[in-house]
Amino acid sequence: MAKTLMKGSEAIAEAAIRAGARYFFGYPITPQTEIPEYMAARMPEIGGCFLQAESEVAAINMVYGAAGTGARVITSSSSPGISLKQEGISYCAGARLPAVILNVMRGGPGLGNIQASQGDYFQAVKGGGNGDYHLLTYAPSSVQEAIDIMMFAYDKAEQYRIPVLFIADGIIAQMMEPVEMPEMVDFKIDPEKKPWACTGWKPGDDPEKRGIINSIYISTEELSDHNDVLQACYKEVIENEQMWEEYNCEGAEIIITAFGTVARIAKSAISELKAEGINVGLVRPITVWPFPYDAMAKVIGADSVKAVLDVELNEGQMLQDVKLAVNGSKPVDFFGHCGSQMPTTDEIVAKIKSMKEAM
Repeated sequence: MAKTLMKGSEAIAEAAIRAGARYFFGYPITPQTEIPEYMAARMPEIGGCFLQAESEVAAINMVYGAAGTGARVITSSSSPGISLKQEGISYCAGARLPAVILNVMRGGPGLGNIQASQGDYFQAVKGGGNGDYHLLTYAPSSVQEAIDIMMFAYDKAEQYRIPVLFIADGIIAQMMEPVEMPEMVDFKIDPEKKPWACTGWKPGDDPEKRGIINSIYISTEELSDHNDVLQACYKEVIENEQMWEEYNCEGAEIIITAFGTVARIAKSAISELKAEGINVGLVRPITVWPFPYDAMAKVIGADSVKAVLDVELNEGQMLQDVKLAVNGSKPVDFFGHCGSQMPTTDEIVAKIKSMKEAM
């Protein structure tokens, strides 16, 4: 199949359409504004609905409504906008509504800047909204990977009845790469496969088939039972949906952990170090929730590995999960920047060399 040069934001939006998304609700915010811009042009062409909401809060509640009918719906925003959506995201998780949410991360805290960042890791995997819930969360490192994941993201969302979140730093949305676009999925809402959805009810129908979308349980017993169902679902996701990449790990002395664009920079550093006779590997989580603790621990537990370097475009948010995976078996160091200042290949090379000298 021929490849097409596309901007990341537009390619990801097109992938969502090809995966069956027919409803987009969002609000413009840099650096993801090209996603709603693209959706505004494409949705009318395929019989879908694009609506620019009056706010991010309104957009996520529109997602709640559309998802409740069993439709494939998507919203996108950047860091402060995703913060505004958190109450609605928690509602979607509580009501067990499948949907896809895109966060093109920018610098913070607060309004920050409009450049790339990975500062929303905690928000994505450690909480966000209220309550005991999780989102199946992907962190692609290329435009093509984002496209490929999007093509099964709705299937996973519907299988587990869980919202799916993509976290991508601004570079992935703004860069242009040659990509292969998959064929259009012929998605139609099937009430038999989604008995929970509000697909229509009329007097005389079986009352048990009447769809009710809800996240409020006044009775403590009912709420406890509901949370037990959610936790059982999350356990199943943890068991089945972990994704990661291992790169050049055979015989590596030092393992780098990184996600998103930073992992690509780490690969460039690994190539330079290899040319100098220093063997360094990379473990890259693709799902940051569920985090691949066991897979990372196995790689880092190899006899050849003497230390771990976590590299991020933040103050070390994934570092906590890396340390949990390592569990004290090897020393763990960190290198990164806040405020959208991307770690460079030269900086990573220098850090690895200093670590090697200290061994």
